[in-house]
Amino acid sequence: MSGTGEDHDTTYKEFRDAVNMTPKQLEKWLETDESKAVGQKSGEGSESVGHRSGRRIIELLGSKKADLGDDDYAHMRKVVGYVHRHREQRPSGDVTETNWRYSLMNWGHDPKK
Repeated sequence: MSGTGEDHDTTYKEFRDAVNMTPKQLEKWLETDESKAVGQKSGEGSESVGHRSGRRIIELLGSKKADLGDDDYAHMRKVVGYVHRHREQRPSGDVTETNWRYSLMNWGHDPKK
């Protein structure tokens, strides 16, 4: 499905709002044991879906808007949807050291920011 320019503008803005970590912060986070320990594993290599998404997000953040294609926008929409759904499941209490927060951070969103 090919998006219109307006759809892409909206997706781009929502993505930039949802992802509140810088590429450097996200890269550093993805190296941690906590990052690698959370999320759904998809079998081979046992990297979680969110961890793989985090690496893709770093690429997207480093890309010029003009260079983004439909695949990129599809992934951006996936990230926005994940962050929005997951934020609604916030556990009570301090979330600093929770798998809930770690999963969101794999998707580029730190709820503590």
